[in-house]
Amino acid sequence: MSENDRLVVVTDYTFPSLQHEEAASGAARFAAHQCRDAEAVARAVRDADVALVQFAPMTRVALEGLAPGARVIRYGVGYDNIDVKAALELGIEVAYVPDYCTDEVADHTATLLLAGLRKLAALDASVRAGEWAAVAVCKPMRPFRDSTVGFLGLGRIGRAVMERLRPFGFAFIVFDPALSEADAATLGARKAATTDGLFAYVDALALHAPSTPATRGIVNASTLARMKPHAMIVNTARGDLIDAAALAEALRSGRLGGAALDVFDREPLPEDHVLRRAPRLQLSPHAAWYSDASIDRLQALAAEEIRRALAGEPMRCPVPA
Repeated sequence: MSENDRLVVVTDYTFPSLQHEEAASGAARFAAHQCRDAEAVARAVRDADVALVQFAPMTRVALEGLAPGARVIRYGVGYDNIDVKAALELGIEVAYVPDYCTDEVADHTATLLLAGLRKLAALDASVRAGEWAAVAVCKPMRPFRDSTVGFLGLGRIGRAVMERLRPFGFAFIVFDPALSEADAATLGARKAATTDGLFAYVDALALHAPSTPATRGIVNASTLARMKPHAMIVNTARGDLIDAAALAEALRSGRLGGAALDVFDREPLPEDHVLRRAPRLQLSPHAAWYSDASIDRLQALAAEEIRRALAGEPMRCPVPA
């Protein structure tokens, strides 16, 4: 097959341009779409040798329509919108870009956590409402050196968040099956034996776990009931780690001190979503990954995977089997 007969397809994207991707495609045909559903993706990627996907669903049906030996490249860290199991069964290799925004997400997470513990949004709102009542708005508020931050998952981003928080004097506790007690101790953290122990112990909980059958909905009415009433949750990982209705109720009832979310079970967040009406909740629109440099970095690394795919070279970052 000549280069001119090969096809590179982008199913969806939110970038200003695709110049890196087009350049990496060389003489291959290049097509860009804005697919929003599985059916549109399946039509767009039929006979493609390389398919790049950002948020659109890459289902078994779509994968079955790819050219023999095709590769799929996910723009980003997570890949739960791709049926990886089906891809493996079909012999389709899947790459992703897990390292393009580590600093940005860690910065965003730490900022949300620190602002939440210091209740900056509530203080701002109270002043704008004509109040001048720091204690009434803030209480209870523990000093950072008397507070414990928990990590549900401690991969590349979680560790970067921990390093950003360390100078403030927090104690750390981690639940991550892949982390040994010795490794946790080396990081200056305590390893929780169970998720129950993690949820019950923390003053703030940062979620850094992938979306898997074991983690989806792990923040729910039962686990929220174990948390301290002044505690807060920060999620910059995957939206479906949280039962949104349970979180909204915990915030409304005062059962939970606060939360800060950058990711959601449905995105964009619908106008009637239960979280839009929840109190003591800071929201950002899946923006933790962003900086002026990160977009270019993401596209350049994805483009490198296109070049590797067309050249028959091994993937730089294959999705874990």
